[in-house]
Amino acid sequence: MKTEENCFAHALVIAVAKVENDPNYKTYIQGRKIRNVVQTLLDETGIDLSSGGGIPELKRFQEHFRQYKIVVYHGLSCDAIMFEGQVDSSKRLNILYDDVECHYHVIFNVTAAMDKKYVCKVCNKAYRSDVTHVCDQTCSDCTACPPCAFAEFRIPMRRLPQTF
Repeated sequence: MKTEENCFAHALVIAVAKVENDPNYKTYIQGRKIRNVVQTLLDETGIDLSSGGGIPELKRFQEHFRQYKIVVYHGLSCDAIMFEGQVDSSKRLNILYDDVECHYHVIFNVTAAMDKKYVCKVCNKAYRSDVTHVCDQTCSDCTACPPCAFAEFRIPMRRLPQTF
């Protein structure tokens, strides 16, 4: 179901419901029970979408949804990112902005939407396999992607000698 008004807020509510396995997720997709949730979100944030939503509204929604990283694509290409929240979270809300229809859609599966085998969630580059991808944003010690967050020190991963 395509909503005609407040579509960006609708897309965010549906994306959060999907990420959190909300039991109302399927109901929201069908357009039921979502109107009040969207209105509550708009009231809490003070955001007015009557003239549409752009970068200022994106920034305000990102401030509200600090536990999620909002990523908005301008097209179905890995490098077509028009907004990426500066939040350190593994929970992503992937949204597609259709500038022809002036409408926001939830991207439920980035790799399927981009028609790629693998899309790195950190650097947003497409690769044939997550095994062969060497992200330039990995931890130099443990190879975690995204890099480890540490305060004072970090314990390097013990490298085992290779035996042949």
